[in-house]
Amino acid sequence: MDSLRRDFLKKTGILTSSLLLPGGLMEAVAAPAAGKLRIAVIGCGDRGTGLLKILQDLTDKFEVAGLCDDLPFRLRDAQKIGGTGKAKTYTDYRALLDNKAIDAVIISVPLNMHFQVAKDALLAGKQVYLEKTMTYNIPQAMELVQLAQQRPNQTLQVGHQYRYSPLYYRVKEMIKQGYLGKVTQIDCRWDRNGSWRRPVPEPSLERKINWRMYREYSGGLAAELLSHQMDFINWAFETHADEVFGTGGIDFYKDGRETYDNVQVMVRYTNEGMVGNFGATCGNARDGYLFKLKGTKGTISLLVDEGVYYPEKETLKQYGTVDGVTGATKITWDKNGGLPITTGVEPLKDGSWYALSDFYRAVNEKKLPDSNVFTGARAACTVHMANQAIYNHSIEKWHPEYNFT
Repeated sequence: MDSLRRDFLKKTGILTSSLLLPGGLMEAVAAPAAGKLRIAVIGCGDRGTGLLKILQDLTDKFEVAGLCDDLPFRLRDAQKIGGTGKAKTYTDYRALLDNKAIDAVIISVPLNMHFQVAKDALLAGKQVYLEKTMTYNIPQAMELVQLAQQRPNQTLQVGHQYRYSPLYYRVKEMIKQGYLGKVTQIDCRWDRNGSWRRPVPEPSLERKINWRMYREYSGGLAAELLSHQMDFINWAFETHADEVFGTGGIDFYKDGRETYDNVQVMVRYTNEGMVGNFGATCGNARDGYLFKLKGTKGTISLLVDEGVYYPEKETLKQYGTVDGVTGATKITWDKNGGLPITTGVEPLKDGSWYALSDFYRAVNEKKLPDSNVFTGARAACTVHMANQAIYNHSIEKWHPEYNFT
């Protein structure tokens, strides 16, 4: 069996196939000659400060020129992060947008504010890195697409950072090259065991800090977690959801929250003949992040930074056997007969590092980033459809006007 597997690997080239990353290069693109982008962060909560820390590894590309948050303690915490000493602080994002010295903004505010802040930033002439999910609802997604199309010299990138990892580019390439055959089933989970709450220094700040718990501000688990996997399926298969079914409830944390702590969504991709299952709970962390793509020739099982390919028995058999002494690179299979997916750029960096590098490239080359306003809109539509199905016990269907190009 070992010689058969080596022959399979040799003939399919699974370990040596070229890897395309943003811009079609083997590594994240080097800084263009245009110099640093003066960038500001609007929203200095957990995600905003997380991206600030990533920017410290990209000082050849970015200079942090502004910080904005309407909570003073968050601004103070953001100022403690290295490389932000010269950044001007703001409590009103509109004042930040008026600053002509700022080229670009990262928007990491609550979901219900994404559309208005991004719209204002584009109208102010800024380059925009907008956290996922792109918008709170479908009408906002449609309007933001129209506005971005009217401003071709500005970039709007959406922060679906996980699929910016070279691992996910490799998986997209493997799908295209037929390693999986005909994919019919996709299983996704993102589970946690915890309330998902942040500490609140005083009761009046409950809804501002724990906005994810309240439907006025949040798309809940579908927007905050499952949107990443939904976006990857759209992007990798160049598709969209045709029908969405869903259910859920506040099944454990009876603490006044409005968004569900336990959800399950089923998506039908009609043209591809696929069913996608997307689930998340706050009541059990055993599976954590789980992502499986199941096809007639093989299965890919993904974590955030690891992937394994499991060929079906018939996939191996079709290649036959060869002499045991092949001189092939030694292959390490896992205990279940899976082959670790390699990219050639280990150790992998955080997905946000690759995403921000692509943002810099897109701005300077005036080219569409890989996670752009169109892919972001398709993911936002899917999330909104999922939430409508979950909360209204309805079957949501894709409409032709959602086909953003």
